[in-house]
Amino acid sequence: MNLPKHAFPSRDVLDVVVVGEALIDVVISPDRTSEHPGGSPANVAYGLGRLGVAAGLMTALGNDDRGAAIETHVRSVGVTLLPGSYSQDRTSSATATLAEDGSASYDFDVIWDLGTVAPASTPKVLHTGSIATFLSPGAGAVKTLLQKYRHACTITYDPNIRPTLLGSHAEALSIFEELIDLTDVVKLSDEDAKWLYPRKNLEDISKHLLGLGAGLAVITQGSRGSLLATPGTRLAIPSVKSTVADTIGAGDSYMAALIMGLLTRGTDGRSPAVLDQLGRTATMAAAITVRRPGANPPTKEELRSHLEASAAK
Repeated sequence: MNLPKHAFPSRDVLDVVVVGEALIDVVISPDRTSEHPGGSPANVAYGLGRLGVAAGLMTALGNDDRGAAIETHVRSVGVTLLPGSYSQDRTSSATATLAEDGSASYDFDVIWDLGTVAPASTPKVLHTGSIATFLSPGAGAVKTLLQKYRHACTITYDPNIRPTLLGSHAEALSIFEELIDLTDVVKLSDEDAKWLYPRKNLEDISKHLLGLGAGLAVITQGSRGSLLATPGTRLAIPSVKSTVADTIGAGDSYMAALIMGLLTRGTDGRSPAVLDQLGRTATMAAAITVRRPGANPPTKEELRSHLEASAAK
C-alpha cells in the first residue's frame, strides 16, 4: 500500500533545489540483501536536509511503494519533494554489489523523464548531476533548467559517471562539457575524471574544467584527499583517516557539505582560507559517511563535533 503523500510540511522558500534521479538502492553484500532509498541527487538532497539546509528535490518517481518510501525518506529530514515529481510508471532502481573491501559496483534499471516541475522561487543554489544529466529524455529538461537559472543562482554539478548507462565516450564527454559552461562549481571523483579524460592527470583536468567555464573545480580522491581549484588558487585537502564500512554515498555527502559551505561562506569569496575550510568540511562529511553502512550522511551537529575534535588535535 502506498503511503500518503505530502504528510510532512514543505518549505515555500528553498535555499537549494536538487534536480535529478531518486531511486531504490538494492544492496547485495556478502551476507544479506536490503533496499534503501538512493540515487546521487536524492542522496545530496537528503544530506543537505541532515545538515539543516532548506532543500527541495525535483525528481521522477513512480506512484508505487518504492516511490512512497523515497518521499518519506527525504521528507523525514525536511526536504521538500517538488510537486510533479510523481511522473513515471515505476520507480527506478539500482543494484549495488559490495565487495569484501566495501567498494560497490552497480547495475541500473532507470527511467528518467522529468515531469512538469519547477521551484516556486529562485533558490540560492541549484544542484544537479549523475544519470539525470545524461539519460534522455530527461537530460534535455535538466539542461533547459540550467540555462534558465544560469545567471540567477549558483549552479553546482557532479556528473557521478555511470558508464553502463552512457552512450559512447565521445557523446558523454560532449554532454558533460556543454553543461560545464552552465555551472559555477563542478565536482568529480578521480574515477570520473580519469574516465572522462584518460590521457590527462588530475591537475590538468582541473585546469581544463576551469577553462570550460567552471569557477571552482573539485576532484575527490578517496583516501588521498581532494583537490580544489579556482583560476587563482589550487589546494590539496588531506583525507581523514577512517575505518571503511562501505563507500556508498560518500561523494554525495561531500557534495552536500560543499554546498552547505558555499551557502554559509558565499559572501566571503574563494580565498585559499575559504577553500580550505570548504574542502576540510566536505572531507569530514564523507569520512563520517564511510564509517557506517549505506548512504548515511552526518547531521549538522555530528559534523560540527567531528570538525571541532579534529581541530583540537
